Amino acid sequence: MYTEILNHIEVLSMPQLSSAEWIDRFLTNDPPRHKSLVMTLCGDAIAPHGGAFWLGSMIELLAPLGVSDRLVRTSVFRLVQEGWLVASREGRRSRYALEPQALPRFERANRRIYSAPGLHWDGRWSFVLAPSGSIDGDLRALLRKELEWEGFAMLATGVMAHPAPSRDTLHEILARTRADGKVFVCDATELPGVGSRPLPELVGDAWDLSGVVAAYHQFIDSFTPLLALNDDISPQDAFAIRTLLIHAYRRVQLHDPMLPLELLPAPWPGSDAYALAQQVYRRTQARAEEHIMAMLGKEDAATPPADDAFYERFGGLA
Repeated sequence: MYTEILNHIEVLSMPQLSSAEWIDRFLTNDPPRHKSLVMTLCGDAIAPHGGAFWLGSMIELLAPLGVSDRLVRTSVFRLVQEGWLVASREGRRSRYALEPQALPRFERANRRIYSAPGLHWDGRWSFVLAPSGSIDGDLRALLRKELEWEGFAMLATGVMAHPAPSRDTLHEILARTRADGKVFVCDATELPGVGSRPLPELVGDAWDLSGVVAAYHQFIDSFTPLLALNDDISPQDAFAIRTLLIHAYRRVQLHDPMLPLELLPAPWPGSDAYALAQQVYRRTQARAEEHIMAMLGKEDAATPPADDAFYERFGGLA
């Protein structure tokens, strides 16, 4: 409640910006990488509408964000090469769909972005153990990369840990990397009465959270002015704001290990960042959807409306 009051006071004291002015300033000060922006759009806007799009629609959607058709084509082509999208053609038109094998990764990202932080923690830690000789170097590097993306930290060679990982996600990673049956996975709790350091102190030793804290503060500073906007912004501006919001929030989330709140320094800025993202998303989503449906509908009149899962984002959308 105290944080909300402070935010309200800050918003009232801010100079008023129009939605177009805010968008222009953001794109000037922090221009997003084009391929990453296309990826954001695929997860936030394309996935709820059937998971497919015509190239012309993507070009029209990204034009107001300063992305040229050449850069859209290049970005989409690279995402096909990297296994995120699959391409097909109908005459001279190109159509793209989310690669089925990439869907679990999109779903994992969506759970991180749209779900509230502060996982329930029962005091247990999960460890992934890969003793010397158990897996080859390439698999070891791939597994480390995937687990670090999920917030795991390497405590020692072949030992990675996290206090509250998703069991389903861990199972999916081991299966997709073909590490299942080759590494050990176990849970552990602190053994009392032996004089050891408290396990929560592992957080300070294994994770450097300073960069994540700074990134959350920057996100809050950038997007708080949007709370002062009027509600009559255009569908195109609402779409641009929603896209830039999720793009910036996702960028911070990629580096957040998503540890339980009990183990994080208080106050944790990730909680305020989530609340801000929730407010801005809820205020822009309806008009943004108008724009998305209009742009996708130009190329495909049968474009489906957003699915039910879309309206569960950020704890529920009106």
